[in-house]
Amino acid sequence: MVLGGAGAAAFGAYDDLAGSGDRRGFRGHLGALRQGEVTTGAVKLGGIGVTGVVSAALAGGSPVDVIVNAGLVAGGANLLNLFDLRPGRAIKVAAASGVLLGAAGQDSVAAPLGAALALLPEDLGERAMLGDAGANALGAMLGASAAGLSRPARIVLLAGIAGLTAASEKVSFTKVIARTPALNWLDMLGRRPAPQTEPSGTEPSGTGPPSPQPLATI
Repeated sequence: MVLGGAGAAAFGAYDDLAGSGDRRGFRGHLGALRQGEVTTGAVKLGGIGVTGVVSAALAGGSPVDVIVNAGLVAGGANLLNLFDLRPGRAIKVAAASGVLLGAAGQDSVAAPLGAALALLPEDLGERAMLGDAGANALGAMLGASAAGLSRPARIVLLAGIAGLTAASEKVSFTKVIARTPALNWLDMLGRRPAPQTEPSGTEPSGTGPPSPQPLATI
């Protein structure tokens, strides 16, 4: 878990600091590679993939288990980052995932989940943000914490991660959340009100600066 989180954080920080955000999603980064352009997102994808394999190998198990666990670490890192588009959203998703993993007997999830929840007030208050570094690290650690599940459960979980990641290439999670009342309520819970639009000719009242956005998102 430590190796998976540290590697994902390092490659996420690289993308945060050096990425332009011009290319997004697997399609964008792989398309750039076909044209001979190595994006920071592509470097991050490869780096987190290698991190997942190494951390899974350290955890041990059969070759199948190593492959599945590597997918959980790398896939978890990428998927959670896809939710880090609004204040507090990624941490809320991580909290829900952590509760489910804890209920399944994976006590190791307590460490990353506790750290994330400690950051929630700052994230909701728009005083800090996870960025790629934080979201990738948290997702990777959640993926690593699932290594103790049975093989069938891990395969189902990996399939779900892959399905959601593939869906993100076609569907906006933000739009789905916005038009689903229960999800929208949870997404807005604890967040600052959005600035109000003022009529022309009046001074904007606002409620503060706009929500910070990730510098680059896979």
